[in-house]
Amino acid sequence: MDLFDYMREQSKDEDSPLASRLRPTTLDEVVGQEHIIGKGKLLYRAIKADKLSSVIFYGPPGTGKTTLAKVIACTTSADFMQINATSAGKKDMEDVISKAKDNAGMYGRKTILFIDEIHRFNKAQQDYLLPFVEDGTVILIGATTENPYFEVNGALISRSVVFELKPLSTDDIKKLIIRAVTDVEKGLGSYKAQIDDDALEFLADISGGDARSALNAIELGVLTTDRSEDGIIHITLDVASECIQKRAVRYDKTGDNHYDTISAFIKSMRGSDPDAAIYYLAKMLYAGEDVKFIARRIMICAAEDVSNADPQALVVATSAAQAVERLGMPEGRIVLAQAAAYVASAPKSNSAISAIDEAMEVVKNEKISGVPNHLRDAHYKSAGKLGHGTGYKYAHDYPKHYVEQQYLPDELVGRKFYNPSDNGYEKTIKEYFRYIHEN
Repeated sequence: MDLFDYMREQSKDEDSPLASRLRPTTLDEVVGQEHIIGKGKLLYRAIKADKLSSVIFYGPPGTGKTTLAKVIACTTSADFMQINATSAGKKDMEDVISKAKDNAGMYGRKTILFIDEIHRFNKAQQDYLLPFVEDGTVILIGATTENPYFEVNGALISRSVVFELKPLSTDDIKKLIIRAVTDVEKGLGSYKAQIDDDALEFLADISGGDARSALNAIELGVLTTDRSEDGIIHITLDVASECIQKRAVRYDKTGDNHYDTISAFIKSMRGSDPDAAIYYLAKMLYAGEDVKFIARRIMICAAEDVSNADPQALVVATSAAQAVERLGMPEGRIVLAQAAAYVASAPKSNSAISAIDEAMEVVKNEKISGVPNHLRDAHYKSAGKLGHGTGYKYAHDYPKHYVEQQYLPDELVGRKFYNPSDNGYEKTIKEYFRYIHEN
């Protein structure tokens, strides 16, 4: 009996973790992921019609990859088998394929094979599966937290539909927590527990879109909290923060805390206040903010607010983003702090964003004839007959590697998009342009 057979028979087993007991068995019970299983969507229709082809579910932990597999297991008429790539070997796959062939040959039934953590399979294991997926011996459902386009055999990818699962929204997590507290049959309803609004908001936000994390916390809270005099187990903000092992850091019920803090972080870097930037960075890290999200914001700030006033700012920010992914936490905090402090301390200029935004407006709203003839590609046969490349001056043939000639289209001659400031390295750039134009 595999995992899904067991769960069909034992879904009410009180010894199972709450997250396991609450797993939906039908599409209507699934919370979130409307972009792929909303009514009318491809995956919704395929599951409802029991016409599923090979698919790969890709997304962070706790977003419902195994849940969707369980829903399929409970609704399909095909035989459903499951293996975990972290422990399965070639013998396990051979047994599955043998059973699948018997199902098809003797009973005319399809076989769906769910492989959890499919990215853990090495190339040889994935190659072994390929012909059986291709000829329909098995319908593959793969689940992975890693980008399948990097971690899964390209041939398997080409024979599957990749569905990306997103972290659940705060509202989705709140629905699941309320269901967990009130559901008598599968959840904790028989315990007569209540969760305060601020505790609900806190758990929904701090779980970071991970349903399993939120459900584990609420289960721990209900099972370990004494009843009050009114006979009810009250899950307060203090209880919630203790159960998820995070202190509630000035939590905002409206959910604006996330956006307010990241906004203050960016504006502190832009405003050249490294102390404030480090404080808001610490606040986000403590609250469990995604370090990749923080790293992306530092990179954006380096390009938008520092620009060429200090070209090294973007280099530092990009290196930090790569380093924090490789290091993880807690060491990643040091890398992010270095990058945030560097960007905050660097001279500032918004010349790059101003330049590209103005140029984008021109492209969008003005009719331009095209590239001047002398700049057009002249490397193909007969280009000269069209005048392409004729008259082009090769800059390196001239003193200081510069020569005046028209580069912009005729309609834009004299138009300036990039205007370096007098700050940092941009002052040097400005002086260089002045020098070559005057000489």
